[in-house]
Amino acid sequence: MNAFLLGLRLLWGSGRRGRVRFLLMALGSALGVACLAAVLTIPSILTAHDARTHAREPRPGDSNVVYREFRDPYGSQPFHRVFVARTSPGPTKVPPGVDKLPEAGEAIVSPKLVEILAANPRAAGLVPGRVIGTIAPEGLGDSDDLYAYIGTTPAELIGAESLGGFGIGRSWRQIVDPSTLDILRFTLGCIVLLPLVTFLSVCARLSGESRARRLAALRLVGLSVKDTLRVNAGESVVAAFVGAVLGLVGYLGVNEIMARVGLPGLYWYPSDGRPGAATLAVCLLGCPVLAWVVGQFSARQAALSPISIRRTGERKPPRMYGTLLLVPGLGVIGGYCMLSVLGRDPSGSSASSVLVPGSVLLTGAGLVFGLAPITAWIARRLARVAKSLPVALAMRRTEVDPGSSLRVVTGLVLLVFGASLTQGVLVELDQVSRRTAPVQEYKISLSDVTPNQRQQLAQIPGVRMQVFAYSSWDRLDDGLRKDVDLLVATCAQLTAATQRANRCVDGRTMQLHDANVAYPEDPQPGNRFSLTTRDGRKVILTVPHERIAMKAYQPSVFRTGALLVPPSLAPPNLADSSGTLTLVSDADPATIRAVLDGVGAIAPTAAVEPVGIVIDSLAQLTVIRSLLAVGMVLGLVIGVAAFVVSVADRAMERRGQVTALALLGARAGTLRVVQVVQVGLPLVVGLGAAIVTGWLAESSYLITGGGAVHWDWEGLPLLFACALGVLIAAALASVPMVRRHIDPEHIRRD
Repeated sequence: MNAFLLGLRLLWGSGRRGRVRFLLMALGSALGVACLAAVLTIPSILTAHDARTHAREPRPGDSNVVYREFRDPYGSQPFHRVFVARTSPGPTKVPPGVDKLPEAGEAIVSPKLVEILAANPRAAGLVPGRVIGTIAPEGLGDSDDLYAYIGTTPAELIGAESLGGFGIGRSWRQIVDPSTLDILRFTLGCIVLLPLVTFLSVCARLSGESRARRLAALRLVGLSVKDTLRVNAGESVVAAFVGAVLGLVGYLGVNEIMARVGLPGLYWYPSDGRPGAATLAVCLLGCPVLAWVVGQFSARQAALSPISIRRTGERKPPRMYGTLLLVPGLGVIGGYCMLSVLGRDPSGSSASSVLVPGSVLLTGAGLVFGLAPITAWIARRLARVAKSLPVALAMRRTEVDPGSSLRVVTGLVLLVFGASLTQGVLVELDQVSRRTAPVQEYKISLSDVTPNQRQQLAQIPGVRMQVFAYSSWDRLDDGLRKDVDLLVATCAQLTAATQRANRCVDGRTMQLHDANVAYPEDPQPGNRFSLTTRDGRKVILTVPHERIAMKAYQPSVFRTGALLVPPSLAPPNLADSSGTLTLVSDADPATIRAVLDGVGAIAPTAAVEPVGIVIDSLAQLTVIRSLLAVGMVLGLVIGVAAFVVSVADRAMERRGQVTALALLGARAGTLRVVQVVQVGLPLVVGLGAAIVTGWLAESSYLITGGGAVHWDWEGLPLLFACALGVLIAAALASVPMVRRHIDPEHIRRD
């Protein structure tokens, strides 16, 4: 304890420089702990959301209340309505957040739905009845939840079930699928936690050389090895603990703000994001423990061999053992990539769910521990052939002390490595969450939209065309019914919305025919069908002999057997009850969300069917994108902070060497070039390795995922652009760190 207190006394007694170093260590730890708390509370936010949605789920049983659920999209958001009706007097079960169930003609809705109803009166048709109250937070998934309990009568509630109560142990309606959540946790761990450990280690080793000399002096005046290590721990642990407390306080403030602002697709209550006991323990104890471990490791040389530290003896070259971690990591990743090149499909294997994450972690660790020996080996060979004085000086310095370069660039290298993994996760989720077709269709009943609304729907940004479809139903003698679809569209629209359409002639009614999906009961040439008009008359259609050989994206309104009728020949005044309006747009998620939001704004009471996709999957993809974006932002903050702190600390530690070179006649430009080259070499090596290994890791994940995309060629230019931007920014940031100021105090000891 005395040695520990001695460390604190030496800290405050070492002048302004020591106190500034302590402050920087504390602030760096605070930033790291705030990012750590943000990552650790993401699962608790999702869990709290799912717990509330599970608790409100109605379950069948015996009671005096019947219910029926409706889950529809309102724009790109899921909209959940529960209609309830009393069958007899008596007490009833109530869901969380509600004091009583609404009576017939009444409704209890979420606060967000109240805002929508007030801003858009046309949406009142979605919630029939008078709103008598709002649902409390314990009955909602989040503050943006669209939910309503609507009272009605049993006669109007066709197909209802008896209500047994609310709350189930597990619901299939989860904000993020459990298997996807595991992938999300692993990805966030790679892009945030790995750089975070590096950053906290950097903060714990600020002014490493000067601290080592001070500890060596204490050892030479008689302090034992253990007490010397305790002296070093006194400063590191206290700074880390103070930083952990500041970081938690800062995170709590940010959580209160972000909970009210939210993320795209993800909202939460402030209490959901407050750290629990486990998170507090990890932040308040984990950061000081990491600082203690790093301090023990960094101070051991000074405690065991103080003479070599004080005399600046020759340092041992870094060991190559860390590089060996790349061998099994790249071996597994490269093996899966090779199987894909050979045409074999390794997806579906249970072993890949363990091998791929393990190989990714080994590769990331190999990048960290292998960067120093690889950089020293390259610097040694470049120094032998260098003809330029600045390059030779930079290479010799890198060869002697590659560890300082490692601390400078590791965070940025891991950031690029994690960015490639994030791209792979987004590509894989994009494949399973939407249609693989390049076009997306949206079906709306014509009875739900007015003629004016139809014109407005066609003008929504992103909508490429709209197609009117009408169905004919005729009862046969055996009691069955046959039908034919009439599609009002042109040949150009058919070609744009299908994979192939041959022999289509404008101005003529023709039948669509797909030989791959045709059935014997499809309408045959010469068959006659009738369609109903608005005034009740019948219009007779005859199936023509002319056929269009086409292949449609499935499912689609353009299906085999349908009749393609040009707008000029379409029968007038067909009944809306038998018709649908189909909008067609591109299939990228951003366009789909924009079109759904546009439909919700124009026709809020219309039921929209996004053909081939589930609105919950689209909402889940939005949540995952938001969380991964948060992870990338946190990783960027950590990587940049680690770089800035390391470069500034390195410049302070090298003032003596810079002064010596300045006294020998080195120019300011020479010293700046040396600094830039020293930072640039390990950064080029690390970023190059991160791009190659990260892209291979991403490809192995896509290959084992079973999706159609195995090689993300479109993501490579983005990775190269990011790496180039990081390299240029790092070079420019290194220039001001060198000052050609001659101060003999800096070399007094030498």
